[in-house]
Amino acid sequence: MTEQQLKDLLADMSLEEKIGQMVQLTANFYGTDMLITGPMGSAKIEPEDMKLCGTILGTSGAAKLKEIQDNAMATQPHHIPMLFMLDVINGFQTIFPIPLAQGCSFEPEIARKGAQIAAKEAAASGLHVTFAPMADLVRDARWGRVMESPGEDPYLNYCFAKAMTEGFQGETPENLKEKGNISACLKHFACYGYPEGGREYDNVELSERTLRQDYLSGYQGAVDGGCRMAMTSFNTLNRVPSTANKWLMRKVLREDLGFDGVLISDYSAVEELIPHGIAEDKREAARLAIEAGVDIDMMSDVYLHYLKELVTSGEVDETLVDEAVLRILKLKNDLGLFENPYKDASEEDEKNLILCDAHRAAAREAAAKTFVLLKNENKTLPLSAQEATGVLFAGPYVDTRALCGAWSFPATYDNIKTVQECIQEHIGNACHFMKGCSMFYDKEVIRDYVEEGMTPDEAEASIEQTVQAAKSASKVVLFLGESFRQTGEGASRTCITLPEIQMELLKRVSAVNNNVIVVLFAGRPIEVALIESLAKAVLYVWMPGTEGAVAITDVLFGVKEPTGRLAMSFPNVSSQEPLYYNRFQGGRPRNPGDPKAFCIGYIDTEYRPLHSFGYGLSYTTFSYSPVTVIKRETNTKANEAEAAWVASVMVTNTGDREGTETVQLYIRDVSGSVVRPVRELKGFEKITLKPGESREVSFEIIEPMLRFWRIDMTYGSEPGKFEVYIGGDSTTENKAEFDEV
Repeated sequence: MTEQQLKDLLADMSLEEKIGQMVQLTANFYGTDMLITGPMGSAKIEPEDMKLCGTILGTSGAAKLKEIQDNAMATQPHHIPMLFMLDVINGFQTIFPIPLAQGCSFEPEIARKGAQIAAKEAAASGLHVTFAPMADLVRDARWGRVMESPGEDPYLNYCFAKAMTEGFQGETPENLKEKGNISACLKHFACYGYPEGGREYDNVELSERTLRQDYLSGYQGAVDGGCRMAMTSFNTLNRVPSTANKWLMRKVLREDLGFDGVLISDYSAVEELIPHGIAEDKREAARLAIEAGVDIDMMSDVYLHYLKELVTSGEVDETLVDEAVLRILKLKNDLGLFENPYKDASEEDEKNLILCDAHRAAAREAAAKTFVLLKNENKTLPLSAQEATGVLFAGPYVDTRALCGAWSFPATYDNIKTVQECIQEHIGNACHFMKGCSMFYDKEVIRDYVEEGMTPDEAEASIEQTVQAAKSASKVVLFLGESFRQTGEGASRTCITLPEIQMELLKRVSAVNNNVIVVLFAGRPIEVALIESLAKAVLYVWMPGTEGAVAITDVLFGVKEPTGRLAMSFPNVSSQEPLYYNRFQGGRPRNPGDPKAFCIGYIDTEYRPLHSFGYGLSYTTFSYSPVTVIKRETNTKANEAEAAWVASVMVTNTGDREGTETVQLYIRDVSGSVVRPVRELKGFEKITLKPGESREVSFEIIEPMLRFWRIDMTYGSEPGKFEVYIGGDSTTENKAEFDEV
């Protein structure tokens, strides 16, 4: 349809029809199974109400959604097709590593490829919109949803959010209609990732400068990628709930970031304006949300039952409704639903695409690139096939298929191999496997789930049996970690440690065998200092997805190198959180050797991370030459895209294996009109070198890379001294200086 035809359609719709387009209900109202992603709330929905609703949430399947679409269009007065939406975060049924793990690849193409594959599978299953990417900047590992973000750095978040958006939608607006593409939805706007105390749904306090300097970057990446939908966040920002924050939605999101798509609330967030205390009742909640610019009310009856009354009474101008509905109709039109209301739904394509060999191969390659080697004393890893007969493999993750993150639905676990199966396929059956212990002691209640564990007596017997076997093993590989249910929405933790029963297994095994390797599964950074003190090698594999066990086997046995680098800093202890590398130096910085009193930090622990952003080891080693910076005299500020400086290093593989290094560029503005971070990531490049091989890596530095929100809240650079750091992580001291004039 043309835009004029859409406007004509809008003009012919009744107010009730228009409001119906602004309501999203869950699939259970349509007599089908649904994936529950939030509380059911107090919505009162009658069968007559459903005839006008414009979108549905929480189910998939080509045949099922075709039937729902047929029934909906038959009863809708203008036969307007529905939009079908689902949380497809890091895969549909072919599950990729969690987004935080993907960030550790420092390879945005992994996110793009994963999103393309997820879109193809989801589209074949009848879906039109996914609630991804999550572009929230995350700096507090206690918050469960850090697993959904690319990490703590604004620039890295920008790159990954843009790549993922383009993967879902195609690289131009015209691509959205093409087969295998679905609409992306950036979330959660805004600043959901920095709640007080790391507590889910809690308040966020940020200055406007910090909001704009750090937290908007990821969202901007999604907008620049063409994202067609955005979701409001549950939290308050500086005491105003985002769903009622007119300045945030209309000024910052639409005017400043340039977003022109559909704005949807998070699950029941419009109704939640009441317990927030900003709305007295549902009627007021409806008014506040529509005035803020919320186009779709997800899973509440607030718009459905109160918006018409507000319009007819004159309290809400109907043009606000028209604006919202026109955006919704445009999205449906851009997806091609008016010509083909099923879009790509196809039972045949579901069979051919979902979990096909090509998709699984891509997931396997991606997973291996996300693993971070935290420790490898005396080249304990990789293992050789010849020595494997003397190695004991144990732990709760050695024989489980639950290797996907908390938002990995509708994944089917019977299609996932266990680590034990993959190792046996790689080296045969002449190796030893034991459970060691369960995930938890007894029964662990996590949110609405109960995880069954061993009783203390059962655990003692199992651990002792493993200890006896460990005494005669040449090495012990323990597969330990959080349960996937301990991360994700509603899974904030005060103490981000390994479960007690697993630490007991590690302590007792390491007491009888000094060649212990730990493979850690998690959805967030956890405390690893004690783990590393008890192990010769530690490989962090996150929640690696469908092909995770195969990829782990590849890396453990040296078929592939561990090339991941941390996208979030790791604490020494949980109480250090929030923790991030691009902090401020302060007036009393602590330098090596300084006393712990009367300068930044704690008297009882380090204040710096155990492992900082960008950290990760390889099976080989690399050296860097000193940084050189060359100014290009031809540069003028009239051409801001032209490189004013070029910073270079020579990187050499100093080990005896081929390896891949992630060369990272950081810049520090030494002084400014406001305090500047100790350093900021401004570029990265992955290079693969043979033993003894060297390669020059150069980064162009352009003036926009030096800009920030200045004291007068204008955005630009300032003259002065800058430090350029190039190295293997954010702590590198390999630097040079230049002056901006």
